[in-house]
Amino acid sequence: MAAAELVQLWRGGLLESTHRGHVVICDEAGQIVQSWGDPERVIFPRSSCKMIQALPLLESGAADAAGLSDAHIALSCASHQGAHLHVDMAGRWLADLGLGEADLRCGSHEPYDRTERDRLIRANDAPCQLHNNCSGKHSGFLTANKHLKGGSEYTEIDHPLQRAIRAATEEVTGESVAGYGIDGCSAPNFAMSVAGLARAMGAFAAAREGGNSRQRAMARLRDAMAAHPDLVAGEGRACTELMRAMGGKVSIKTGAEAVFVAMLPEQKLGIALKIEDGNGRASEAVLVSLLAKLGALDAAHPMAQKRLPAPQINCRGFSVGELRLAEGFC
Repeated sequence: MAAAELVQLWRGGLLESTHRGHVVICDEAGQIVQSWGDPERVIFPRSSCKMIQALPLLESGAADAAGLSDAHIALSCASHQGAHLHVDMAGRWLADLGLGEADLRCGSHEPYDRTERDRLIRANDAPCQLHNNCSGKHSGFLTANKHLKGGSEYTEIDHPLQRAIRAATEEVTGESVAGYGIDGCSAPNFAMSVAGLARAMGAFAAAREGGNSRQRAMARLRDAMAAHPDLVAGEGRACTELMRAMGGKVSIKTGAEAVFVAMLPEQKLGIALKIEDGNGRASEAVLVSLLAKLGALDAAHPMAQKRLPAPQINCRGFSVGELRLAEGFC
């Protein structure tokens, strides 16, 4: 099944660009409520699946044993900006475990946060692994790994932690993993269908604190993300701005190459989407349209309008184009 036309860029009354992709909405039973494109399209979820990767952290008892707060849980699901609050929290988390930055296996990159980046430049200092946008996830990995008494190379595919993540992934998606690739942070990223990812998000959306151990873990991860949008991404980022706009009622998470997921507890629905060309402006626009359609987001909210119609402003401040939904979508 071919990808569906989802978003278009219009300029001067003419169609300039088209973004195609795949979208699936699933209910709590894992049934597809609505879809566009190919639900069975196999994708790498990239960072959109961090709440799935964090399931062993909670289900093993590691989070409780380490006394992790909901803020820690949110950071374990983050693709953060590397701002001071993210770096400081990850550093203190590791110190409380008796570990340090050198124990991380995510690698270093320049922080996305300008204030922290400029501070490093003025101090003639280099970024460290704590600045990596995945350092919270890896701090969670290290917490689980210490509890499980695993070896130091926790990102290896045959490590007990990664085997536990693979098992959890297959259970919540309802399908065998289609393979794996290595993510930017060096951790394995298990391939799945868009429908499988949406099925998992539907399960997260419907999870309740009073349920079994899996449901309790899902509910805590989902609710921690919604309660701490500043930790999940950062200022100016879609995840943070849109979760704030929805008043903490919905949890959303982006992934590289234009993947996005959402968990809607009130509607007990999960969303997964993938834009074929990997363009993030399109994935954000599609997500905004779906959240508005499902009554979770006010389409007139400034943070929604920022992404759809997303006016294209040139260097003189003129509006020269806009994003539109393709005919037949949403």
